[in-house]
Amino acid sequence: MTWLLRLPAPRTLRGRLSLVALTTATLLMTVLTVAFNTVMERHLRHQADAELRSRADAVATTVDTSGPRVRVLETVNDRLLDDNVWIYSGTRLLERPPSTAGESTLTEAAARLAVRGDGVCTTVAAGNPRSVRLCARSLAGSSGTATVVTALDLAPYRNSAAAVLLGSLVLDSVMLACTYALIRLAVGRALRPVRTMTDQATEWSAVGSDERFGAAHHPAELASLGASLDALLDRTRTVLGHERQLTGELSHELRTPLTRIMIELDWWRARPRSAAETRATHEVITDAAQAMRTICDTLLDDAREEARTAAPAAPGATAVEPVLCRLVDRLGALEQVQAVVDTAVPELAAAVRPALLERIVSPLLTNAVRYARSTVTVSARPVPGGVRISVTDDGPGVPETFVGDLFQPGRRADPEDGHDGAGLGLPLARRLARTVGGEVSHDPAHTSGARFLADLPAGWIPRRTGPVPPPGVSLSGTSAACPVRPPAAGSGDDREKQCAGDGGACCRGCSN
Repeated sequence: MTWLLRLPAPRTLRGRLSLVALTTATLLMTVLTVAFNTVMERHLRHQADAELRSRADAVATTVDTSGPRVRVLETVNDRLLDDNVWIYSGTRLLERPPSTAGESTLTEAAARLAVRGDGVCTTVAAGNPRSVRLCARSLAGSSGTATVVTALDLAPYRNSAAAVLLGSLVLDSVMLACTYALIRLAVGRALRPVRTMTDQATEWSAVGSDERFGAAHHPAELASLGASLDALLDRTRTVLGHERQLTGELSHELRTPLTRIMIELDWWRARPRSAAETRATHEVITDAAQAMRTICDTLLDDAREEARTAAPAAPGATAVEPVLCRLVDRLGALEQVQAVVDTAVPELAAAVRPALLERIVSPLLTNAVRYARSTVTVSARPVPGGVRISVTDDGPGVPETFVGDLFQPGRRADPEDGHDGAGLGLPLARRLARTVGGEVSHDPAHTSGARFLADLPAGWIPRRTGPVPPPGVSLSGTSAACPVRPPAAGSGDDREKQCAGDGGACCRGCSN
């Protein structure tokens, strides 16, 4: 049996199920075959015994036990009755078949049956493979007891039993073969939808398709499998979408500091610079690199937090005014634009981290500077339960046909407007604001340009003992303005003239 255990099991589920079903059917057919042939053998033996008793009854009519001695009457054509018949008077043999000798095995068996009495039958092996069945019938009379023993060759019955056994084995083989084929076919057809669903799930997950299996027109098991695959496809699509969104957001957000570094290096390499100018260039590059690091940390931390839990991280409290001025300081524009920071409450604070506040307001300010004609106003006002930061420009505004798609990732009102934006800034700002319970929206009531609103939860910071105004911004509630004029590559002389005209206050931003 150990060699059976070492046989390799089928690799497919269909093969294993078919093998299990075939094994079960084989055991069942074996039990049924053994039971059927046992019943058939017993039935044939009963038929043989009935035949022997019938012959014994017929022979008994020729035995006279009414006289003082047992006599065997002679009848016409009694050769059929004498064949394979022994008649005893007590233990004395009166008649025996002509074909048997007195000392033969059958005669000895008949003598033993005569002694044992009425109704006893036995089977004697008269030769290999010949078997003979013998039965005894007692006849009572005044002269004593006579016994008739009849014999019957079992060869025809054994042949019938062997034929029945062979037929049942052939039938079993045919039934098992048909059973295996039908079960394999049925299991294959039952598993075909599973294979189809697996292939479809693989194809859909590769291309990020919106197709789903659903629960309609499926059995309960396949409906459950389809629901599980749908959930897995949704998670896969969400992960891929977050990955693409994170990649796009990083690309979009890193473009501005990279541009600042490239412009600053182009200006520095235009001609030999003094040590002070070199240090200033180093400061700008360091500031841009730090901004890039902050962008990466903010976006990656936000992505990790969103993947770990649906609840946003506990925010801190950030003074709004210094962050807005720092953003104005860092931004550049294609043309000269006056950027104004206006706050009504000097100590206004938002319940967000400083880096996250920058990432929310920065896309709004970048778009405003890009499309403004001359002025961009960034204001912060307290509202019930929060802080509202508005970014207003005097540009052409948002086309009415594009308002509905304004916060859709990758959508731009005019892809041919000359700048290389990817349409990810506003969606990023809204998504980051919503992670802290805020919102970014467009103000349709403002028609002379565009106005975007960032509503954030209010924060609280301890009041300072003495006013420490941030660079370029007044804490008295007044506004601070800074012309945003980035140096163009190769225009070092113009840049120096520009700095000389305003005392250097705006070459590096409001902080100088």
